[in-house]
Formats: sequence, structure tokens, C-alpha cells
Amino acid sequence: MEILLKLIFFTSGFLIFWAMIGYPLSLKMLNKVYHNRQLVKDYSHKPSVTVMVVAHNEEKVIREKLNNIVQLNYPPEKIEFLVASDNSTDETNNIVRGFIQEHPGKNIRLYEVKARKGKTNAQNEAQKTVKTEYLVMTDANSIMEKHSVKELMASFSSDDIAYVSGKLCIINQGATDVSHAEANYWNSDLAIREVEAKIQTITAGNGAIYACRTKEYYDFDPIQSHDSTMPRYFSLLGKRAICNHQAIAYEKAGEIIEDEFKRKVRMSRRILKNILPDIRLLNIPKYGWYSYFYFGHRTCRYLLWVSHLFLFFSNAFLILDSDYFLVSFIGQILFYLLAIIRAVTGINNKLLTIIYYYCMTILAQWIGVFNIVTGRVKPFWEKAESTR
Repeated sequence: MEILLKLIFFTSGFLIFWAMIGYPLSLKMLNKVYHNRQLVKDYSHKPSVTVMVVAHNEEKVIREKLNNIVQLNYPPEKIEFLVASDNSTDETNNIVRGFIQEHPGKNIRLYEVKARKGKTNAQNEAQKTVKTEYLVMTDANSIMEKHSVKELMASFSSDDIAYVSGKLCIINQGATDVSHAEANYWNSDLAIREVEAKIQTITAGNGAIYACRTKEYYDFDPIQSHDSTMPRYFSLLGKRAICNHQAIAYEKAGEIIEDEFKRKVRMSRRILKNILPDIRLLNIPKYGWYSYFYFGHRTCRYLLWVSHLFLFFSNAFLILDSDYFLVSFIGQILFYLLAIIRAVTGINNKLLTIIYYYCMTILAQWIGVFNIVTGRVKPFWEKAESTR
């Protein structure tokens, strides 16, 4: 029994360490090995493009978004704009219709989804009306840099590149300790993605800005999100999903913990299936670095919720075995106590905020698992008002 408990303890500890420290460090070392590899761009590649914006009750930001996309620096005869309104019940649709009338020279369309089934379903429906060669997708509350579409298209420099994600820049990093913690986490994740793309393929994108060929678009289940599913889908087909961080979109992070917590719960709606979503990922000879990337960047992170549980309880049973396990158990208790102190007192301390933010992420994973088990998972997404 003691051997089993130690196996559980050290395995759980390794998964936590590898997800948060080991894998990022390994990517830094790999970057030194592959430092000569650079993203190849072809700026002469200017195919026809549709920029799709998915919106549900976005009356606060949709006009600003429309003003943003019609000013993108791309040949006007080769770009179209499509708003996929996911059964909006506020003034979103009327604002879009008015904008279309005010800009007769711009090729803007409104597609109204009749039954709300979530973002992915809205994309699936609206995509069937697209006639252009490429599809660029972006969120209603993201502001695209004017050269972003040109950068995305230049990245499709070979037929094996099927997906390109841009760079999401958080503009309110200093607004609150919550947005600061999210920005720090996101910036470190972007650095990892750059190395993954340089070597082979990324394991996830972001909804703010990304692109694919229209003919290669796939209708995913509405409960899935393109962010995590589309790069994996293409990678398992033997194609590449990459990032071009010169294609930039700007967005606010959640400024209050409730908004950020809800977002992370929603992100965990497929957490159990995403641990090992496809058995082909184990075929290392065929998929090479991607198998390694997925294990370190996704599988280990998707196991954090259960790894912390197993680490804590196996440690509790081993506490009398040696001073090592006693110190380890006390350390875990102190770690969680610091998170509780930060939650209760709201003390503005950098270390406490990092610990608090991390524990909030683990709790969000647990709630995501609970929602899956109890059948409460929905494909809808609720706006975080502090990001508008």
C-alpha cells in the first residue's frame, strides 16, 4: 500500500511540475536548438478573404468592431465581412443593419442564427454562406491591428499549413491584479506557442484572431471550441497549425475574479475528453513533436485538478513515513491557506495573487468536471462585462 501511495504522490507531483515548470523550460531549451528556424511569409499571397465576427448581444461593442474591420489594410476587392449573430436579442442586429446601410461600398453581411446553440454552431452555420478562399475569425470585443489579415494570409506559405493563429494582446494588464495575473499567464503561453509553431505545430489557438482555408473548414460539435479543437484536427491530418504573432488583436482581460473564473469554467467544459482526445496522439513515430507538445502543454494541464487532489491525500497518508512527506504536506496546506487569505482579505500582494489565481484555475477545472458529470455543460458563452 505504501508503494502505491508513493507512486501516486510522485506521479501527481511530476504532472504538476511538468505542466507549470518542466515543459516551459524544455521549450526554452528546444528553442535554442531550433533557433535558426523562422516563420516563412509570402506577402504576395493575397487570396479572397471573409472576416467573420460571431456575436451574441454585443450592442456595446459591435459598432466599434465593425469600424475596426472595415479599416483593415487588405485589397478591398478581396475582402468581405460577415457578422454571425447567435440569436441576439438586444440591438446588435439593428446596429449591424444600420452600419451596412451607412457603408454601401463595403461588402458586409449579417447572418442571423435563429436558435442559440453557441459560438461554434454560429460559425458552422455562417461558414456555409462563405464563398471566399479563406476565412478569418475574430471575436466581437477584439480590435484587430490593421495589417493583421495581411499577416495571416502571408503565413499560408505552403499547402501543409492549414491554420494560423494571431497574437492576442491584453490591453488592460495593469487595471487590476486579476487582469495582471491573466496577462502574465497569457504572455508566457504565447512564448511557448512560438516555439511549438517553429518546430512543428501549436496545440491551441485563440478566438480573437485566427484563419483557415474555407474548403478545409470542419463542422465541429457545438460543445467544442475552435481554440482547442481546430489545431488538433489539422495536426492529426498531417497538416500544420501555426501562429504568426505579427497578426495582432487587442482585447481586455477580465478585471474581476468572477468574470475570469466563469471564463475558465467554460474553458473546462471538455476537460475530460481533452486529456487524451485521440488515441493517435500516442503514435509518436508518426506525429513526432506534436505528441510531446500535447502531453506537456495540454494533457498535464488538463490533469491539474486531479493531480492536486491525489498529491494532497496520498501525502496525508504518508505524513508519518519521513520528514520529507511532513514538510511537503505542511507546504501544501500553507499554499492553499495563502490562496484563502488572498480571497478573504483581498490583499494586493503579487505572490498571493499568483497563488490565488492558480488555485482559482484549479477550482474552475473541478467545476468544469462537475458540470460534465452532471450533464450541465452548455455550448453557450456568457460575456464578461469587464472585458467590454
